[in-house]
Amino acid sequence: MPKVKTKAAVKKRFTLTGTGKVKRHHAYHSHILTKKTKKRKRNLAYSALVDSTMEATVKQMLGY
Repeated sequence: MPKVKTKAAVKKRFTLTGTGKVKRHHAYHSHILTKKTKKRKRNLAYSALVDSTMEATVKQMLGY
């Protein structure tokens, strides 16, 4: 059986934590920032975890 290829788009956007959870970045933090509040921009800057319902799908695309 051949090896499972890693999806290049997923490889660029997600990383695994030490405990095996999948880390992601927030959307809406790249442009049109003038109308967004400081609090909203600050919270978008931090990373987040992928939801448990999507975690298995992302891990499969990562090749794990």
